[in-house]
Amino acid sequence: MGPHRRRPPVSCEQTRLILHAYFDSEFDAVRAAEFEGHLQDCAECMAALETQKLLRDAIHRSGLYERAPVSLRRAVRSQFLAGRESITTARFSSWRWLSAAAAVAIVAVAAWFVMPVLRGPSQELTLAAEIVDAHLRSLQAGHLTDVASTDQHTVKPWFDGKVDFAPPVRDFSDQGFPLLGGRLDVLGGRTVAALVYGRRKHYVSVFVQPTNEEDHPPKSGSLRGYAWSHWRNNSMDYWIVSDTSPADLEALRRLLAQ
Repeated sequence: MGPHRRRPPVSCEQTRLILHAYFDSEFDAVRAAEFEGHLQDCAECMAALETQKLLRDAIHRSGLYERAPVSLRRAVRSQFLAGRESITTARFSSWRWLSAAAAVAIVAVAAWFVMPVLRGPSQELTLAAEIVDAHLRSLQAGHLTDVASTDQHTVKPWFDGKVDFAPPVRDFSDQGFPLLGGRLDVLGGRTVAALVYGRRKHYVSVFVQPTNEEDHPPKSGSLRGYAWSHWRNNSMDYWIVSDTSPADLEALRRLLAQ
């Protein structure tokens, strides 16, 4: 027997092709571990998996999902195993086409009602991955701040002429979140203001940019060990991210929202 050869790493293209198989628990333990290892390192594929979960849950909640009758499942299984589709009776053939048409109609209706709901979460998960990456880049030596100061009257004027808006800059040292400075960053292809706060031995990045969209309450989550929160208030769009606890992040969010 020849030497055991390790499989090559799972690529993003392969992941998208076999996403449904993983989602339906069709992998063995080894293949599942390889797949999950890729997900840990790829925010986009993780977001695709989360979107698939949201779609399934939304379809189930919408009442559009109905389990096929036992008789139909047995008939389909029998035809599949016997491989005798060529001699299927006209009656069963008609029923099969009717079932297929009904399935297409159900999927179309589900997409009509569900996909507008999913666009938001899917985009938000993608942006969450982007802010985590931006925060990680900032932790490299010399990248945390472009202007280092605990004085809000030093940090805020620094952004003049660098962005086309005035970011709200405040120091929360008395509440345990000292202002450390600010920097320029890029989210979604747009230059944004990034404020940096400290929390014990942790750093918190606060990304701010103007928005024309209506206010919405905070949505929070975690990705690769980093907690994040996103909200809109007074024509400003806020993202905050850190490896501090979600409770600490929420405390800072409340201060920023005041």
